Amino acid sequence: MLSRALSASVIGIDAHLIEVEVDITSRGLPYFSMVGLPDAAVKESKDRIKAALKNIGFNFPLKQITVNLAPADLKKEGSSFDLPIAIGLIAAEELIPSNILKEYIIAGELSLDGKIKPIRGALPVALEAKRLGLKGIILPKENVAEAAVVKGIDVFGMESLPEVIEFLNGISKKEPFKIDINSVMAENSIYEDDFSDVKGQEHAKRALEVAAAGSHNILMIGPPGSGKTMLAKRLPSILPQMTFEEALETTKIHSVVGLLQNGQSLLAIRAFRAPHHTISDVALIGGGQIPRPGEVSLAHHGILFLDELPEFKRNVLEVLRQPIESGVVTVSRAVATVSYPAQFVLVSAMNPCPCGFFGDSRHQCTCTPGMITRYRSRVSGPLMDRIDIHMDVPAVPYKELSNNYAGEKSEVIRQRVINARERQLKRFGDDRIFANGQMKTKHMKKYCKLTEDAHGLLDTAMQKLGLSARAYSRILKVSRTIADLDASENIHGHHVAEAIQYRTLDRGQF
Repeated sequence: MLSRALSASVIGIDAHLIEVEVDITSRGLPYFSMVGLPDAAVKESKDRIKAALKNIGFNFPLKQITVNLAPADLKKEGSSFDLPIAIGLIAAEELIPSNILKEYIIAGELSLDGKIKPIRGALPVALEAKRLGLKGIILPKENVAEAAVVKGIDVFGMESLPEVIEFLNGISKKEPFKIDINSVMAENSIYEDDFSDVKGQEHAKRALEVAAAGSHNILMIGPPGSGKTMLAKRLPSILPQMTFEEALETTKIHSVVGLLQNGQSLLAIRAFRAPHHTISDVALIGGGQIPRPGEVSLAHHGILFLDELPEFKRNVLEVLRQPIESGVVTVSRAVATVSYPAQFVLVSAMNPCPCGFFGDSRHQCTCTPGMITRYRSRVSGPLMDRIDIHMDVPAVPYKELSNNYAGEKSEVIRQRVINARERQLKRFGDDRIFANGQMKTKHMKKYCKLTEDAHGLLDTAMQKLGLSARAYSRILKVSRTIADLDASENIHGHHVAEAIQYRTLDRGQF
């Protein structure tokens, strides 16, 4: 008897339909064969399925069993095929009507006692089921919350194999899992960290506001303990709230990697990823023998924070250049070529010198000029080209630390950022960019209109400070964002003056 069940395999961050064909014949000696490019985890499903069926009271058929995972040229990996293969075996024994299996995608890992364990990538599977126009999906109970955010399909969460069998036979009635998207977005969009917690550092907070408003990459330079990490952690709280589409795309990536907690349905806050400086290039950018998203993709629509920037390996930093420019990572391996989204704001931090106290009035720097130069040169010029803002973050005086003054709350700053972003979206229209940080040369010529005093100031700065052409374009972008925060159509002299202050390295103060 031949049966067919539907399942899915996740490649990259998208699911692809897999047809699980099970053929059972009583001719010849018993054997179990699985074809269709299964990996080791899929091949091992035979033993898990055999034990699970035995422990729920089903006699494993001692016949010739062939399982085909189609399309046969697509690599299958993971343990999510346990449940559809087991259901296919039972349907081939004519204990489940075969016609109902065409209506559902089935995915889940089986334990030896027949319980169903959670899987990775439930959200992409639900999106694929909706795209195909299927009635619904059958998943482990722990995965239904993330899959239920996809409207238009029925999502059924199951705890055990007998429960699935009874449902497919119509013995038990089960209601699909429902979720209120609006309440989920509201509940999951609360940030724990707030800018009002930061004492002093008004200049640094202003620079982060500009970075958030224009999606500019930023480098903070300051001694240990000056608050660079504290400031970076609060940057997501002033970015615009995520839309449902952004939350869905971010949740897909975390679902594939397996970072969603049990019962978590949607990630509605901006991601903040802070990998250690010992990270490898594969872990940062993504890849591996079976390609997986890296830290740059986990930071999609959020913040990638690189603390102690010069301590990262040179080859690790160099791989950042492509995703910063394009917002996409393409990983090519022998088994597959996949692309991952990677639109993020790069926030980096470093000490001013190896000892950390260059320019600090309270501590004596022990570094020689040569040591400082070598320390700086660990970060390549091409990467620095992609950082619009670099600023000093000095140590906070005791007087500011001990006072009771509370700065602006993140929600107040966020509103100014949202207003600036709306102006940019209206300005760029169909240019396929959404923020000033993404402007190319043609956009700067069109949208960066300088007043006469701004022209004069920028000309003086270029000559007196010896600014490069790279610095010129960065100053124009940042000036445009500052003008947007000021609700100004043209760029005035004070906008340019502030932007010049955010070019610490070009001004030779480091």
